[in-house]
Amino acid sequence: MSMMLVSRRHVAKTMVGVAGGTIRLFSSATTTACSGTGAAAAAAKQFTRMGVPTWTKSGAVYWVQMDCGARSAGTVALGGKDDYEEEKKQHAADHGSKPSVDNGSRNKDEKGIASYWGVGPTKLTKEDGTEWKWTCFRPWETYKADVSIDLNKHHVPTTFLDKMAYWTVKSLRWPTDLFFQRRYGCRAMMLETVAAVPGMVGGMLLHCKSLRRFEHSGGWIKALLEEAENERMHLMTFMEVAKPKWYERALVVTVQGVFFNAYLLGYLLSPKFAHRMVGYLEEEAIHSYTEFLKELDKGNIENVPAPAIAIDYWQLPPNSTLRDVVTVVRADEAHHRDVNHFASDIHYHGRQLKESPAPIGYH
Repeated sequence: MSMMLVSRRHVAKTMVGVAGGTIRLFSSATTTACSGTGAAAAAAKQFTRMGVPTWTKSGAVYWVQMDCGARSAGTVALGGKDDYEEEKKQHAADHGSKPSVDNGSRNKDEKGIASYWGVGPTKLTKEDGTEWKWTCFRPWETYKADVSIDLNKHHVPTTFLDKMAYWTVKSLRWPTDLFFQRRYGCRAMMLETVAAVPGMVGGMLLHCKSLRRFEHSGGWIKALLEEAENERMHLMTFMEVAKPKWYERALVVTVQGVFFNAYLLGYLLSPKFAHRMVGYLEEEAIHSYTEFLKELDKGNIENVPAPAIAIDYWQLPPNSTLRDVVTVVRADEAHHRDVNHFASDIHYHGRQLKESPAPIGYH
């Protein structure tokens, strides 16, 4: 059986597999009849020096890169920082570009990924020049919550669908009160796992509708997905405050599975009912966070320092506390209440959401 030996420079520019003397245009090739001596061993050493696995029980596996015209066609996993940096410099020299800057976030034992697609990690900083450490959101996605919003607004149910939505939410509150009682940290965590579902479901369905009908959504896809992401950030924040027990995690899985499918069906049947129900759900969230604040003021719940993620996300002062976090989260829920009641009103007037501009960035 013949064996091809290629130089390191050629390896960086060519992706071929040698198996039984046959060149294959795939990302990998396995030689099943190799031994550990002679030319095969020399080739193995060459590839091993690149940090690429070569030997398996069935033979040798070769990962080599191939030029595909405009840009290279592979991403190579490298085992060490030296090889990682060397490959970046080699690629930069071959393509006439500057190597990307390593932000220093990789550990010494962590395997680096040499990306030839130009999508490497970026280094972000805050306004004060310190490094931005969050990957789940970016500095331009942060904001100051409008805590002056009216928390007492309420949509009085008048139609049959309104009343059905209202009493559906009220019926869901009873088992929640029974299970969590005054453990408001865990209650908030559970609430956010549910509250983050409607925006994602609504945005997904509007997205598919937009594709089917070749039409714009009026910004409502983005507005609903913003709501879902904002609710998820609430959850990420309260995860730092209340650590869920195993049975609470199991409950989240069960509730999410049931609620997702139920809300999906409800939205397909009647979007105005679905949005109205979320509006009432947000009203209950405002009530729950108000009770949370009362317990904090009474001293029944320790007013611990605000999690770092909350300080950066809501642009809070460095000395903020849990009470400040609950206050801004409650303001967010009030905004979501307004958006969903507004969306339901649009449907009640016989119009589609796209006919009324979405309140994007309404915080």
